Amino acid sequence: MRDHPTLVSFRRLAAPAALLLGAGLLAGCSGAVLDPAGDVARQQRDIIYISTALMLVIIVPVMALTAMFAWRYRRSNQDATYDPDFDHSTGLELVIWSAPLLIVIALGALTWWSTHLLDPYRPLGRVSAEKPIDPKARPLVVQVVALDWKWLFIYPEQGVASVNELALPVDRQVRFDLTSTNMMNTFYAPTLAGMIYVMPGMRSTMHAVLNRPGSYKGYSANYSGAGFSGMRFRLQGVDQAGFDGWVAKVKSAPRVLDSGTFLKLEQPSEKVPVTYFGRVAPALFDRAYQRCVKPGTTCMGEVMLRDQQAGGGGGGDPRLGTGMPAGRTSVPPPGQKPEGGLFKDDAGPTGTHNTVPKKKPSGSTAPSDSNNRDMSFLPSRPAAPVRAAV
Repeated sequence: MRDHPTLVSFRRLAAPAALLLGAGLLAGCSGAVLDPAGDVARQQRDIIYISTALMLVIIVPVMALTAMFAWRYRRSNQDATYDPDFDHSTGLELVIWSAPLLIVIALGALTWWSTHLLDPYRPLGRVSAEKPIDPKARPLVVQVVALDWKWLFIYPEQGVASVNELALPVDRQVRFDLTSTNMMNTFYAPTLAGMIYVMPGMRSTMHAVLNRPGSYKGYSANYSGAGFSGMRFRLQGVDQAGFDGWVAKVKSAPRVLDSGTFLKLEQPSEKVPVTYFGRVAPALFDRAYQRCVKPGTTCMGEVMLRDQQAGGGGGGDPRLGTGMPAGRTSVPPPGQKPEGGLFKDDAGPTGTHNTVPKKKPSGSTAPSDSNNRDMSFLPSRPAAPVRAAV
C-alpha cells in the first residue's frame, strides 16, 4: 500500500522545519535576558533555567511516551497487548499525580525564595557570586524619571543628569529611585536586573549591580502611547575611572536642569537624542514625584501634612494622621468590621444622588402601566423655577 502524496510531502518538509525551529530557538538564547551583565539579572536567568528544567521533567517523558505508545499500539502491531477492559492502575495513577505535584511544590518553593531574595527594594547582599558586598561602601544613587517618551537620569551626588543614557560603574551597588510624570511605565534593563513599574505621584526603588563593562540597551516595557517604541536608553558599564571621566564630561555641558527646563522636557517628544545637563536644581526629583515642579503648585507632602495638622484621622492612627479626613467614618474602630451600605438602617435618603427610596413611591409600579413613562422612583422634590432665556 503506497502512502498518500500529502503524507509524503509532509515528511519531506518535517526535517527542514525542525532544523529551522531549532535554529530559531538557539538564536533566541543570545538575547539580553540569557546573557546577563549583572548579578541580579544572572540570578533571574538561573531561575528561568531551573524552572524550564523542572517543567521539562514532565514534558519530555510525556512526549516520548506519546510517540512510544502510538508506535507500539499501532494497528499493524499484532504483538501488542489488547485489553479493552482496562480501567485502572494504582501504580500509574501515583506516577501521573505525584510527579506534577512534586514539581509544583518545587516551583512554589523556588518562587517564594527568589521573590524575597531578589526583592528590588532590598539592598544587595553581594556584588557577585564570588565577591560579597562591602558594608562600608555606599551605593550609587540614580534618580530615574519616566517622561513622554524618554528617560531622565539624575545623579544627585554628582549634580549631573542625562537623557536616554545611563552610565554605571561596574561592581558597585546602585540604588534607583524611580517615578513617572504622566502615566504608568516600566523601567527595564534586561542585562542589569528585572523590570519595575513606575507611576506618577509614587516612588519605586530598585537595587542592582553591573559586573561586566559594555554597552547595553534599556527599554520601556509598558505601552505608553505613540512614542513607546522609541522610548529606549543606552546603558554604559564602565570602570570607576571611566565613570569619573563620564561625569566630568557631563559636567562640562552648558545646559542646566531646573524647573523650567524640566517642564519643557516633560512635553511629549519622540526619539530624543542623548542630552547632558551639567547642573541640576536641588531636590528636583522629589518635586517631580510629589508633582510640584511647576512654580506655585503645592506638593503632595505638604497637602498630607496640612491634613494631619487639621485633625484628619477618621479612624486611622491619630499619632500618624492616617485615615480619612475628620467627619468620615469609612475606617471602623479597632476590632470591628466595616458595615456595608446595604445593612445600614437609614431613615431615608438624604443626599442629592439617590436611586432607591426608602418609602413606597406614589402612583402605579406595575411594569406594564403607561404612567411609568411619567414617573420615577426618585424622591419627589419641588421643581426649581424656570427662568426665561435672554
